[in-house]
Amino acid sequence: MRSKILSLLAFITISSASAQPFVLVTTGQLTDVARFVAGEHAEVAGMMGPGIDPHLYQATPRDVRNLQQADLILYHGLSLEGQLAEVLDRFARLRPTAAVAELAIPVEELLESDDEGLTYDPHVWMDARLFSLTADIVARELAAIDPANEDSYFHNAQVYREQLEALHEWIATATATIPEETRYLVTAHDAFAYYGRAYDIDVAAVQGLSTDAEASVADISEIAGLIVDTGVPAVFVESTINPRTIQAVLEAVADAGGGAGLGGELYSDALGPEDEPEGTMIGMLIHNTSVITSALGGSVPELPAELDAWLERWNQE
Repeated sequence: MRSKILSLLAFITISSASAQPFVLVTTGQLTDVARFVAGEHAEVAGMMGPGIDPHLYQATPRDVRNLQQADLILYHGLSLEGQLAEVLDRFARLRPTAAVAELAIPVEELLESDDEGLTYDPHVWMDARLFSLTADIVARELAAIDPANEDSYFHNAQVYREQLEALHEWIATATATIPEETRYLVTAHDAFAYYGRAYDIDVAAVQGLSTDAEASVADISEIAGLIVDTGVPAVFVESTINPRTIQAVLEAVADAGGGAGLGGELYSDALGPEDEPEGTMIGMLIHNTSVITSALGGSVPELPAELDAWLERWNQE
């Protein structure tokens, strides 16, 4: 009997030692980073799927079970996951937990916020070069719980950063083709300020940084006036925002004699479908830039070799 017990204990010890770390991540954008950096060495699960608004997301019973089982919890921070704050604080006392964007992005690079409850604009993933800084933080946190694979994690982080750097340059090239007089990005909520700063586009939104509050008639009227005055040819809906806000803006523009139309759907607070390239950070920003550039009168350049190769590999997987 004693030998059987010892054998069982030895099996459990070996199984536990060989099991991959389980990493739970909040947003889709950060999940994409974590999966790339982890590679084959860790199991990464995301809490928020396509079309999910992180500002309003509340933990489900399944999320709580996963939080209890996680070896590492990664979240964006900067008050993006506002409704999850208490849950994340509680589990931070029980599990290794990191607010990745808060740790990665220098304070001087953050845009300040006028929204109640937000000190800074959290939508840093809209600047590909800036968001690439999160890869090293993810690698560091993974290495802390799995030091045997530290070299792999930091190698993968470097590759990810290089891909986002190439993407950053491509986006800048694309947006530079938009005529200066139509270089206005108008959306439902203010998620594109980092995109505008990085790629030299004026941005305007009906709602603020958070989606907690409904757009007012005054907000809609103000944006409609801007569109008419500037002659912006197109406005954009977002996958996580009810399109009625933008529809109301277009109706107000038409009433004022303007001619703007719908430029297409953008991914802002969530990635696209998981079975499409838009379900990744790179694919999302390629999609957004292609839609914005085309609708505002620019021309979309060919992808550089490294991103074209990335897309080919994605389609083969």
